[in-house]
Amino acid sequence: MIAFMVAGTESGVGGAGMKRWCAVLIFSIALPACGARTIQDELGRTVQVAEHPHRIVCLMPSVVDDVYSLGAGTDVIGVPDYTKYPPEAKTKRSIGLPLTPSIETIVDLHPDLVLGDADMNSPDTMQALERLGIPVFMVAPHSFEDIYRSLASIGQALNREEPARELIGRLRAREAAVRRRVSGKPVVNLLMPEGFDPVITIGKHAFVTGLIEIAGGRSVTSDLPNDWQDISLEAVMARAPEALLLVRNSAMSAEQILSRPGWSSLPAVKNKRIFYIDDRIELPCPVVFDALEELAEELHP
Repeated sequence: MIAFMVAGTESGVGGAGMKRWCAVLIFSIALPACGARTIQDELGRTVQVAEHPHRIVCLMPSVVDDVYSLGAGTDVIGVPDYTKYPPEAKTKRSIGLPLTPSIETIVDLHPDLVLGDADMNSPDTMQALERLGIPVFMVAPHSFEDIYRSLASIGQALNREEPARELIGRLRAREAAVRRRVSGKPVVNLLMPEGFDPVITIGKHAFVTGLIEIAGGRSVTSDLPNDWQDISLEAVMARAPEALLLVRNSAMSAEQILSRPGWSSLPAVKNKRIFYIDDRIELPCPVVFDALEELAEELHP
């Protein structure tokens, strides 16, 4: 590893502005190391990683749970804000917001691998770290099935392929158990709104859409082409959801929905059929299986 000492300015990631550094920044450029491996991430990029990475920075809360679930939690040295799962990960050093992490903090941690989510982390972050010689490995989970793929990918990046296979086997068994539990029961047609004016909700390829189907429900917006998409209230009313699915302690509540013009005419609101689930349902990682089991129990008690 070669270190260059320079002083200057740092461009804020994602256009967040300019921050002048008064201190000296160390740029560490990693040269091909003995035992290093060359692998491909889920963007098809070639990434050179250490044989056994032991200083890992995670850019997304879901990736933190992936790494811990693979038994590499002690190797994690940096996590983003909003990390909740597992609880012990919250004691790790914060690198800032997932969309605008502190490059300075990440460099200061001297990671030998940074793991991120291609859909949630800025390309600017990835490029800034790579210019400093820090290897960045990206996953891109969209569908529910992609959660398994990303665990296998991270298992390869961490040289923990056998633990990844074992973990995936356990999670697939949990999915199969839920499918058996709801088999033959009436499908609950529901809407999962995330905002008003326009309504923000899940589309065809979102992993949450697949999770709802496994749990014995059906998203009435499963025909929408994007993972997350805006939709008008008129389009929601035309779909006539028989139930609503809300995330606990989020910006959407039953009280807010009742106070909004037009919502009271929905069958779900008329029948007061509103289900609540916690925020684990929003994370494409192993904790989402807890949400899957909970939702199946709520839809089919």
